[in-house]
Amino acid sequence: MILTNSLRTKAAGMVFLLSLAAPAVLTAFPAAAKVLATVNGKQITDEDLALAADDLRSSLPPQADQKARDSYVLDYLINSELVAQKALADKADQTPEFAKKLAYYREKLLMEGVLEKVAKGAATDAAIKATYDEEIKKQKPETEIHARHILVGTEDEAKTALKRLMGGDEFEKLAKELSKDPGSEGGDLGWFTKDRMVPEFSDAAFKLDVGQVSDPVKSPFGWHIIEILDKREKTPPPFDQVKDQVSRYVVQKAQLAYVQDLRKGAKIELTTPPEPPKTDKPGTPAPAPAPGKK
Repeated sequence: MILTNSLRTKAAGMVFLLSLAAPAVLTAFPAAAKVLATVNGKQITDEDLALAADDLRSSLPPQADQKARDSYVLDYLINSELVAQKALADKADQTPEFAKKLAYYREKLLMEGVLEKVAKGAATDAAIKATYDEEIKKQKPETEIHARHILVGTEDEAKTALKRLMGGDEFEKLAKELSKDPGSEGGDLGWFTKDRMVPEFSDAAFKLDVGQVSDPVKSPFGWHIIEILDKREKTPPPFDQVKDQVSRYVVQKAQLAYVQDLRKGAKIELTTPPEPPKTDKPGTPAPAPAPGKK
């Protein structure tokens, strides 16, 4: 992650040589990284900061401004460098466990790099819009209703509530007074399709016309009095609202197809360890394997 002093000396020499070259050659090379801190001779640059910020983005304080986030990441890099230097001094990089982890994370980075390229190639605006249009065509017309209800514990309570409604009491006021559903303000359930509610409730509600009030309806939650406020055909969400979600779907689909294609052309052999031999008595030692067998 951090260049050694010898490499940085060579890099400085290269910059000097390039300063003598034609301007066209200079434009082909990026500007030198900006050094932000030095820890026992090791430099930490803005490139290191950008790399760490990307790696730590999910754990950075979301309410902090950019300056505070950069300060947090730089402090993290300084601490990491100090601990890493101590680990090298203790020869922690020479253990078998370190070698195994290094090999694992090397392959992980290689995999992520390839799949990132696949993602960039797949998630084009045209591909995302085409996927959205395709999914919209698959959706069948579906009715949704806007309803409200009064939920009580017994059938007698529901009948009493219905009688009061028929007598002129306001539905919203009565729901606030009687309903045991704390999640609905004045009994309002908003818009929903038939599959969003328990069958007993949905079957009764979707048979009603706009403005109609149901008889008492029993469900696993209690007894309901339902009023239908409006009905409409459900419309799909606009493209801009779900573009990010569709993009993730396109990326995941492309990456999965890429990996599956690699598996088709690969020789994969799964090996499972043999089950230990069964013994008649606890503590009986297992027999030794036959010569030449593993």
